[in-house]
Amino acid sequence: MKRLALMMVAAMITSLTFAQKIQEKDVPAGVKTAFQKKFPQANVEKWEKEGLNFEAEFELNKSEQSVLFDAQGSIIETEIEIKISQLPNGVSDYVKTNYKGQSVKEASKITDTKGTVTYEAEIKGIDLIFDGNGKFIKEIKN
Repeated sequence: MKRLALMMVAAMITSLTFAQKIQEKDVPAGVKTAFQKKFPQANVEKWEKEGLNFEAEFELNKSEQSVLFDAQGSIIETEIEIKISQLPNGVSDYVKTNYKGQSVKEASKITDTKGTVTYEAEIKGIDLIFDGNGKFIKEIKN
């Protein structure tokens, strides 16, 4: 019985950590208004729900971007796609050492509301997160 309960809790936690595509009509009005106010020249290509938060994916200035809002419309973080060559030193060495035979497919710069910058390097089915100096922080499986 304990095993079943643990499996159910694990399944619930796992389901909350993955983004779920949602319809624009399911996004709170305050979130949509906050997006339009911050990015008036952009149109949302896709909305996703990440736990209690809402992510808008869009293109701006020929760059793929996203912004994560809480349910009240406050920005949590922004993400902008960058060239792989713009990743901090050490990222490619980390990938070569720890993910032999893999290479970075896409890269992004993430900035939170405090101005803290992290980087995301996507390899096959995995997002690797690094600090602003290229030090590995964590792995997120897609």
